[in-house]
Amino acid sequence: MRWLDLGVILAYLVGITWFGAHFRHRQKTLKDYFLGGKRAPWWAISLSIVSAETSTLTVIGTPALSFAGNMGFLQVVFGYLLARIVISLLLLPHYFRGEMYTAYELMRRRFGDRIRNLTAAIFLVTRALAEGVRVFAVSIVISVILGTGEVASIILITGLTLFYTFEGGMTAVIWTDVVQMFLYVFGAVLSLVVILQMVPGGWAHVLAAGQAAGKFQLFDFGFEFSREFFARTYTFWAGILGGCFLTTASHGTEQLMVQRLLAARSERESKGALLASWVVIFTQFTLFLVIGIILFVYYRDTGRAAPDPLDRLYPDFIWRHLSPGIAGLVIAAILAASMANISAALNSLASTTIMDFLKPAELRRGTQRSDKSYLNLARWATVFWGIVLLVIGIMARKWGSVLEAGLAIASIPFGALLGVFLLGVLTRRANQRGAMAGVVAGILTMVYVKFGTSIAWTWYVFAGSSVTFITGYLVSLTVSEEAYA
Repeated sequence: MRWLDLGVILAYLVGITWFGAHFRHRQKTLKDYFLGGKRAPWWAISLSIVSAETSTLTVIGTPALSFAGNMGFLQVVFGYLLARIVISLLLLPHYFRGEMYTAYELMRRRFGDRIRNLTAAIFLVTRALAEGVRVFAVSIVISVILGTGEVASIILITGLTLFYTFEGGMTAVIWTDVVQMFLYVFGAVLSLVVILQMVPGGWAHVLAAGQAAGKFQLFDFGFEFSREFFARTYTFWAGILGGCFLTTASHGTEQLMVQRLLAARSERESKGALLASWVVIFTQFTLFLVIGIILFVYYRDTGRAAPDPLDRLYPDFIWRHLSPGIAGLVIAAILAASMANISAALNSLASTTIMDFLKPAELRRGTQRSDKSYLNLARWATVFWGIVLLVIGIMARKWGSVLEAGLAIASIPFGALLGVFLLGVLTRRANQRGAMAGVVAGILTMVYVKFGTSIAWTWYVFAGSSVTFITGYLVSLTVSEEAYA
């Protein structure tokens, strides 16, 4: 172990924890704790969206994709842009009518409490499982540094993130996200420059070798309506439709992202933050895919065997080949991505628990707490979910590529969430019974698709939302809301 690198990593962990925790004095109300008091500027929210969209899965998983394949993943990222336009035009206007704390309050307004509870519960389960994979991804990085997979290492990262999220709420989440995003992008650029210098012939050789191996292929426009077509993950059609539906679901219906959009000062700033975030996310994914191609050329030219699993590729190379100090900085940058995402998940899980379940239940019983009491409950809900994520992270083993595993887990229920939200904002005749039936049908369909077919994960949300929307609308036409009551 190189003490200089470990010192850099330790300094970062201590510094970011202190920075996040010092926002505690701003937390006076639930609006402060869950929405940052709506004081954050649009550009900070935009960078926070990118940090929440990114994680250790992205940082260590994306280079592995281009190392084993090509640049085809960017086809999905083009779908991300289309989704942001859809969200800005279709969903954000509804979120800024009145004061909302969670995405699922929109479902209560449109359909009622039952559908709000169902969609909020889906989010809690889905986000906890998906975030557990991301927590596990931290252990891959830690095992490279310490040569061990000790649970204590995961506890350290989760515990520090939990501490500053517990103290500083959404304000801490947004501003630590900004710092962490700059750090891991800087670390990626720095590592790219260093790795490129280790390849004889530099960029010209990487470009020639990569093109010869088909590594820079971006688009696959092949189309044939067959089982094999839907089993292919990275085609233009799967990327545009899959990326659009996945991101519309994740950014437009899931509390992890919607909470940031609601924290903006106005609807206009919220739209600006969302659209601007795509430029950063596109640049970021391109950067990590190029790193994977450079590593492919390096390993091929040197005749060395790539690490197994490939998710170890990027952190393993950094730790073994970058000079002391620089390696520690880049590893700290990877941990920054993980901490940013964990903090975002903790605050969104806590907000949904309090605002969609606990507070409404107490109001129905006629119980009225003070805002300070709810603020304390919000902090302890954050602790509860920190423990849950830690347990899932320890259990999440041998699920294949951590990046694709995380996306696949999220994609199963995302279709049902997006379908019922579209049912609510695009139709007038849909009712709560139809919405409930649609959600159940969508989830059951996606469970079958996931475990009973070879359809690629990029089609999951498109299929799930279509089934949910059509089923929900047809049931609403045949069964009145009075029959449900």
